[in-house]
Amino acid sequence: MQTLKRISNRLFYLPPYQETDRPILAAITGEEKTLLIDAGNSSSHAKLFLDQLEERNIKGDLLVLTHWHWDHVFGMREIQAPIIAHDETYNKIKELQELSWEDKELDQRVKEGIEIPFCADAIKKELGNERDIFLPDPDLTFETRMKVNLGGVTCLIEHVGGDHSHDSSIVYIQEEKALFLGDCLYANLYSKNWNYTIDNTLQLIQQIEKYDADIFFLSHHDRPLTKEDFSSFLQLMKSAAFLTKKHEGNEEAVVQEMSESKQRKLSEEEMETITFFVNGFSGN
Repeated sequence: MQTLKRISNRLFYLPPYQETDRPILAAITGEEKTLLIDAGNSSSHAKLFLDQLEERNIKGDLLVLTHWHWDHVFGMREIQAPIIAHDETYNKIKELQELSWEDKELDQRVKEGIEIPFCADAIKKELGNERDIFLPDPDLTFETRMKVNLGGVTCLIEHVGGDHSHDSSIVYIQEEKALFLGDCLYANLYSKNWNYTIDNTLQLIQQIEKYDADIFFLSHHDRPLTKEDFSSFLQLMKSAAFLTKKHEGNEEAVVQEMSESKQRKLSEEEMETITFFVNGFSGN
């Protein structure tokens, strides 16, 4: 079972669970209010989070969604708090409200290329035969950014977009020097071949690098990243983007130059990142 982790008196998070694609959920506690980050991928996921918060006498007063993907919103019905979302996230949730999540309809959307096979499988594993999904409308929406004062701690929510989901937003907790990135730095999964595009990625990184943070949360990473870890993560993305552009999408040439510069064989993560950029460059 996932166990709530405490970073400080104001910052708690529930780690991800990869088998059913559960992302990180988090709570930011101020002197007056608590902000929850993301709703989870099911009622069970949300209840697990809320129960463990309750054991620490923490109750969520507000919920913010980082983006519209199922694994971040399917637990909304369990969280009795006003919901904050970007305008695009709101619109996407309205579209999700019209869909059936039963096997027949889900499999048909996979067949049509609308749904991702990996996500369809995870939905079936997480939800079993209980597919009664209720998605309430978000209560508060924003276009660019908004600030939430919780009492002694301030959360800045900013829309950043990116290849993974155009509505992606991040949450920066100034007093904790913590940055919650949702899925914004992951690849575009809604394409034949998963990919990054060079311009979108470099623009996104530029937006993120303006934040003075010491700890970074990516929703499906097993643990938060230190500043050094995160800097290495971004450097890999920038290098892969630069070399992909330099070699005009020639994957073999990109791998060779990066490998030579590091004087070693590339890791699985490095190879995957290069492949994603090559896919985006060639339009695959």
